[in-house]
Amino acid sequence: MDRRESRRQFLKFMAASPVMALSQSTRKFAGLGDGPITNPEQAINVFDFEPAAEKTLPPAHWGYLSTGTDDDGTLRANRDGFDLYQLRPRRLIDVRRIDMSTRLFGERYETPIVIAPTGRNQAFHADGELAVARAAKAKSHLQMLSTVASTGVEDVTAARGAPIWYQLYARYDWEITEALVERAEAAGCSAIVLTVDLQGGSNRETNKRFAKLDERECTLCHEPVFQDYIRTKPMFDGLNVPEGSDYGRSLSWDFVRRLREITSVKLLIKGIVRGDDAALAAEAGVDGIVVSNHGGRASASNRSTIECLPEVVEAVGDRMTILIDGGFRRGTDFFKALALGADAVCIGRPYLWGLAAFGQAGVEAVLEILRAELALVMRQAGTKTVAEINSSFLAERFRVQ
Repeated sequence: MDRRESRRQFLKFMAASPVMALSQSTRKFAGLGDGPITNPEQAINVFDFEPAAEKTLPPAHWGYLSTGTDDDGTLRANRDGFDLYQLRPRRLIDVRRIDMSTRLFGERYETPIVIAPTGRNQAFHADGELAVARAAKAKSHLQMLSTVASTGVEDVTAARGAPIWYQLYARYDWEITEALVERAEAAGCSAIVLTVDLQGGSNRETNKRFAKLDERECTLCHEPVFQDYIRTKPMFDGLNVPEGSDYGRSLSWDFVRRLREITSVKLLIKGIVRGDDAALAAEAGVDGIVVSNHGGRASASNRSTIECLPEVVEAVGDRMTILIDGGFRRGTDFFKALALGADAVCIGRPYLWGLAAFGQAGVEAVLEILRAELALVMRQAGTKTVAEINSSFLAERFRVQ
């Protein structure tokens, strides 16, 4: 048998090997069978919920959930950014007891993992935001609610059983902004989170391509004029939304200062990715920042939020509470953000994968996996509390210029 034939036989053997078969199947599925997981207990990590969600959802809904902007470059960058940092664990630390609790504006939370605001959750499961809120209650997570949620803030707050934060989309229609803020505060929301990264619009090509595959009549949802779209959402009941498609384009720091004047609770800005903008937020009286690129859905910056975090922390870290979102999927991801100075980390797509696939049980399973992974890496690193996590536990990879 010549060398070429020997190589052919070896590759044939390896292709048939159970080890290789296991490796191939686990790349996408935890169930180790012919398809996605069929119950939450089968999941090994949160990625296992993604194919289960895709299988469950109509094409247009899956496209809306999975899309980034343009060719999804920023979405990919969010994941790639974590590879720029390596962990530097300490040894011989007694880590039998791990405390993952953190404080945000004086309020104690059991975990620094926060449920980010995501729109129209009933597109993914009939129970929508209520299922998410019940999961947040069961696992003791802070929840933010989107302006374009499928359910009103009062019902979600009741399901959560504790104050939530309210994410605000605002035009320069002051009466509408004021009404939304007053309603959120009346429902007990302890913070208003103003989103500012969609003023230029967003070219979501993946969303458009999947929408073309959907044979249902759902144009209003997937190719909307924003004002027509929001009229269908509970938070705008009884409000006269003006016609026009210039959502948010006229927002400025003057608007932020005016919002600060009428807001009696904490005010954060979501979508800041530069240190100089963070400094302006501090000057405007804002209490906190969410470093965010809208999960890669806002602009084609091709820059990850984890790369943006250090300059924001350097600019205002001692003056403001800082959260971050964008591509967080593993316990090591959370650890790196906390080490770089974030006070808490928000997740979006992972809990929506769980919601789409299995409802409340899926959301709870996602949260449990992420908590377990964070506890694991804290032990591995030799950090007993969140407060002990700092930049000394990170090494930055060499960057090719």
